Amino acid sequence: MAGRQLHLNVNTLNSGFYSSAWRAPSGDPRAFVDVAHYVRVAQIAERGTFDAIFLADVPSFSDRPDLRPFQALEPTIVLAHVAAATEHLGLIGTASTSYNDPYNLARRFASLDLASNGRVGWNIVTTADPAASRNFGADTVDAHAERYGRAAEFADVVTALWDSWEDEAFVGDKASGHFIDTTKVHAIDHRGRHFSVRGPLNVPRSRQGRPVLVQAGGSADGQRLAAQHAEAIFSVAHTLQDALDFSSSIRTQARAFGRGGEDIVILPGLATIIGSTETEARRREEELWALSPGDYGLRRVAGILKVDPASLDLDAPLPPLTRPADGMQTFFDALVEAAERDQLTVRQLIRKFGGSTGHRVLVGTPEAIADDIETWFRAGAVDGFNLMPDVLPEGLEVFVDHVVPLLRRRGLFRTHYTGRTLREHFGLARPASRFASAPAPVARAASGA
Repeated sequence: MAGRQLHLNVNTLNSGFYSSAWRAPSGDPRAFVDVAHYVRVAQIAERGTFDAIFLADVPSFSDRPDLRPFQALEPTIVLAHVAAATEHLGLIGTASTSYNDPYNLARRFASLDLASNGRVGWNIVTTADPAASRNFGADTVDAHAERYGRAAEFADVVTALWDSWEDEAFVGDKASGHFIDTTKVHAIDHRGRHFSVRGPLNVPRSRQGRPVLVQAGGSADGQRLAAQHAEAIFSVAHTLQDALDFSSSIRTQARAFGRGGEDIVILPGLATIIGSTETEARRREEELWALSPGDYGLRRVAGILKVDPASLDLDAPLPPLTRPADGMQTFFDALVEAAERDQLTVRQLIRKFGGSTGHRVLVGTPEAIADDIETWFRAGAVDGFNLMPDVLPEGLEVFVDHVVPLLRRRGLFRTHYTGRTLREHFGLARPASRFASAPAPVARAASGA
């Protein structure tokens, strides 16, 4: 444990992770389109010395918008507002490699990284949502392996663009009139299967060098992408053994790519429902469950399992299922394994995950939550957690005021920030530009003057 520190992010799922969070007494139905809501959550997280706020993204209209809010606002726009209202908190946004262009994405995240003084991370995802595909001119979703092949090349192009300026490229010397040392700005000249990008980027490197690369896929292709590129990983783990196995697999694969396996921060999702007593916590869970919207949970589970909702009997176990070749393989595995391990009916399975996520849910007192976190952390299974409070901002405030002090007293979590960048929070080294020793300057563009 010497020198090792717990890492905590808040995964801001609009009103909260629970499917009925927006209907809770402290819930806000407009939170999903209210930037001020995200700012409030971020400020509470910063008061708790969290590493980062994380925003997921779904670039399509919800399948059941009549039942619950959905991720609607574009993450980097929200994070720009959060950056202006905070000083230390990391800012991790999701952007898909399926429906973005590497240059525009690299520029957008580099701009946010400069604006926040080096606090940004990019969560790399591929998109398997048919509704999203139709929004970007495609009638079908690319096959799983094809999406991840594109994602790997996409990530390599983006990091090359972020590296295209050496640290000393910007001069800005008023006396000499020397503005940029173009011998230290480099074209990347990328030509691959999916992309052809000349470069360089038109903005310099940030205080942390470049944004932190985050990845969240747990399939074989997802793990390969993470092992090759990711510096932090958002995983799914329901048991301590699951977490240990995942950690070991990722670090072994990373070493095969010539990376240091210990230089990856692994953060499984963890949803929390907290009460001052066990009885109060269970009562809070019951109240949220009673408010859960209609058949949303059933449709959510059926969508992950790639089956017709009508084929699932709420009071029977899951029927025999075939793992989909495409789609949300990580959550498919999580749901099926949980149902088999705990002998759950479909109704019990839906309730176990709050009618919403496929992540582990903890219900209990602050002491019980802190005990669980400590057990997983000390076992070396995780580096921390991507937290999902039941209702926001209330659930996060309870965690910050009652769980964080326990973690601090146990010597597991920081009492104050010691760095300013997301890399410093995560204990990651500042990467050098891959072009630092390249001798050739970028070709000068012709002047329009």
